[in-house]
Amino acid sequence: MRFVDAHIHLWQLDRLRYPWLMPPFADDGPNGSVEAIAHTYLPVDYLADAAGFQVEKVVHIDAGAHADDALAETQWLQSLADAGGYPQAIIAFAALNDPDVEALLAAHMLSPNVRGIRHIINWHVDPQRTYTPRNLLEDDGFARGYALLAKYGLSFDLQIYPGQMRQAAALAARHPDIPVMINHMGMPVDADKTEWRTGMKTLAQLPHVAVKISGMGFVDRHWSPETMGPLVREAIDMFGTDRVMFASDFPTDKLFNSYAKSLKFYDELTEKFSQSQRDAMFAANAERLYRI
Repeated sequence: MRFVDAHIHLWQLDRLRYPWLMPPFADDGPNGSVEAIAHTYLPVDYLADAAGFQVEKVVHIDAGAHADDALAETQWLQSLADAGGYPQAIIAFAALNDPDVEALLAAHMLSPNVRGIRHIINWHVDPQRTYTPRNLLEDDGFARGYALLAKYGLSFDLQIYPGQMRQAAALAARHPDIPVMINHMGMPVDADKTEWRTGMKTLAQLPHVAVKISGMGFVDRHWSPETMGPLVREAIDMFGTDRVMFASDFPTDKLFNSYAKSLKFYDELTEKFSQSQRDAMFAANAERLYRI
């Protein structure tokens, strides 16, 4: 089974600043302690982790570099792609609530592998789960920045919690020309999955919204195929096999599982699907949606 990995990260810690990968390391954040992955991670390291799997292409999602380094990260990634082919697609960071964000969007577009933007907007009432101090989906400035993505032909990688899905669907519905990729299956971190099911069904009604299956460790740091299988099957049922992409989220997911554990889980979970459906979820959807 060929694989187009729809969500990876690379970083060179002596080149760019990544505040979340700097000590002191604490266990009380959304990822727990990240000390185990707080070292430079380049394409050669990713390919070593993916050894034994037929990875044809990868999509790089912004790796949480310091906001001032957002453009430098894109330029560095493009230099890697120009030299060795990886990554084939770049999803860059831009703070969409910044009044001057358009200048950064235009600058990102000078790198030919840029396909979209991610601005993590996970907000949760639990201070150990939230990524942001407030819900940016209630910010008019964020909405204005989001609207600019269409002007530059950019997609948006949407990383939120279930409690924000209704608002996210309303924003996405106003901009059907901006493709949306839900990160990490919508991050159903709460024990009660009712809000997640309702929100995902609402988002799935929008034909320009797709979902990436990855990041099971965000839901359960000790996840197993038995605990996560039902949720993944629900996500596939909601979006259909033409709007689902499998991804490793490496190296972040190294905190929770090996590369082989997640890929074998996806393989076994989809063994009853047709070959064309499996190829869509493992590769073709990512190629189409990220235009690679």
